[in-house]
Amino acid sequence: MSWLGRLFDRRDTWARLLLLDLSGLSYLVFYGGVDRGPTATQWVLAIAAFVLMLALSRLPVAGFLTQTALLVVAFVLIDDTTINQVGSSWALGELVVWASRPRVFVLAAALLVAVHAGFDVPPFEGRIVREIFGLVVPVGLPLLLGLVVRTSRELSRQAEQRAASESRAARADERSAIARELHDVVAHHVASMVLRVGVARHVLPGLDPRAGEVLDDVHRTGTAALADLRRLVAVLRDASAGSAAALTAIEPGALPDALGAAVDTARRAGLGVEADIDEAVGAIDAVRGLAVLRLTQEALTNVAKHAGAGARARLRVAVEDGDVAWEVSDDGGAGPVRPAPGGGHGLTGMRERVEVLGGTLAAGPEGAGWRVATVLPAHSGATA
Repeated sequence: MSWLGRLFDRRDTWARLLLLDLSGLSYLVFYGGVDRGPTATQWVLAIAAFVLMLALSRLPVAGFLTQTALLVVAFVLIDDTTINQVGSSWALGELVVWASRPRVFVLAAALLVAVHAGFDVPPFEGRIVREIFGLVVPVGLPLLLGLVVRTSRELSRQAEQRAASESRAARADERSAIARELHDVVAHHVASMVLRVGVARHVLPGLDPRAGEVLDDVHRTGTAALADLRRLVAVLRDASAGSAAALTAIEPGALPDALGAAVDTARRAGLGVEADIDEAVGAIDAVRGLAVLRLTQEALTNVAKHAGAGARARLRVAVEDGDVAWEVSDDGGAGPVRPAPGGGHGLTGMRERVEVLGGTLAAGPEGAGWRVATVLPAHSGATA
């Protein structure tokens, strides 16, 4: 929000009005350019305006009506109504900012126009521009400033809501992708077990009938489970099923080669990539293996997008006591230190994937570049 919006922050209302009161008090005390000082009546009306402005700081409608009433009294009793004019105008600005409905401040502005037209504007002498200009500062200016702040605050609130909604959608999409990948992994292994049980049933000579019944039951159960998985994934396969996130599951032993292929793809895009991949990653479970591959692809894509071609990136994947330590960093390319990526949801999806597996994603500037890293624990209590 702009500096004007911060000036009208509700949390600072009392301090803001106190400063306004002090400036009004200074005007009365120093009263420059006039031989005689403020009259007793002027002091009374000014003090009443000061006190009531603070007392009604959380009630903008009541505050405006009170300041307008004091302005009417000032027009009737004293010559210099500057303090009360400023008080009513400021109260109108506060009301425009905080009124729940536009009709409220429209009626308030009309009331203030009527008061000024009845007491302050000179009689009509054929100079309509003069009459209109006399209402610009006490009514038009606070109305305009209040509308600017009100509109700015509303736009900021809508932007925050839209960002939150998009973030939730991104997290939901990532969870859907993880569910599809989980199906690929589980279905692959179940199908393999069903096939091996079927083979064992036919190749074992002289199989005890009771053992045969057990193997047949395992085969039927596995086949039913596989059918259930296929029906379930049909629900998950939506329009995004063909995206890069929904790739075919890979065997854990093939992970080093898959990571190498991702690095080669990044190099063909113009990045200089230094890869340090522990061969032990080929022995980790398929779920974490898929996560490491997706994180690597997304991180290298982000480097190419934000640091540009010619940037140098470093990929490190290691297995430490069963945990998988993963990190991608870059040198920032030829440009200055860049801000956090804000135009997409790559980090949101990466963070969701890591949290599902019980890890925490660290992301932030490092030197002139950017670094993302996590540790995927061997045994995660997280659930999807």
